[in-house]
Amino acid sequence: MSEETPRSVVITGASQGIGHTTAQYFMNQGWRVITCARRDVPAHCRRDPLWTHHIPTDLSDPDSAENFVREVGEILGDAPLHALVNNAGISPKTPYKERLGVLNGSIDGWKEVFELNFFAPLRLARGLARALHRGQGTVVNITSIAGHYVHPFAGSAYSTSKAALSGLTREMAVEMAQLGVRVNAVAPGEIQTDMVGPEYEALIPRIPLDRMGTPEDVAAAVFSLCGEGFSYVTGNEIFVTGGQHLY
Repeated sequence: MSEETPRSVVITGASQGIGHTTAQYFMNQGWRVITCARRDVPAHCRRDPLWTHHIPTDLSDPDSAENFVREVGEILGDAPLHALVNNAGISPKTPYKERLGVLNGSIDGWKEVFELNFFAPLRLARGLARALHRGQGTVVNITSIAGHYVHPFAGSAYSTSKAALSGLTREMAVEMAQLGVRVNAVAPGEIQTDMVGPEYEALIPRIPLDRMGTPEDVAAAVFSLCGEGFSYVTGNEIFVTGGQHLY
């Protein structure tokens, strides 16, 4: 597309970590970026003219999520949306940073995790389906290696919500293909972000590439799925794990 009409992407959970890096990656490629997160993004990011809108949003609150969809619709008007990246997620721990399993933690906590990790991507895909149809766009859901294997640190609610999101990706791919919209997922492994503690170092020997991944590794995979080179790829889940998922 011309410089006057850059492609547009909506990215959730963009204030830090993988989401923030992904927003920067798309901007570096000339895309217009619309984002949300529970908190604001750094001021220097907002000075980039391609980061046109950041909307503070709590996607675990259905009303807040629906308001975000409405605001994005108003921003876009009749313009197309070319990509939706459902990145926002939560993996709660105990006050002692211990893993929350099946037998501990409140059921209400599970509901909050599923609301953000599973239902928010569904709400956004539904709400932005027309705009994605206009752009013959792409949805990329950020799942996790923990959705496929029992993880020593990720909690059970997080893991099962990501497994559900993997299943949702396949269902969305079939239904949204009728709109000309592709739907895929990226499943990160151990990625070096502020959420990762020293205990994760013990997992490196189980990673064939012998290192933790970077947010840029994930962002590059997400961007590739949104490009024309992947125009015949839908319903897939790419593991960005350094080979860890092979064990």
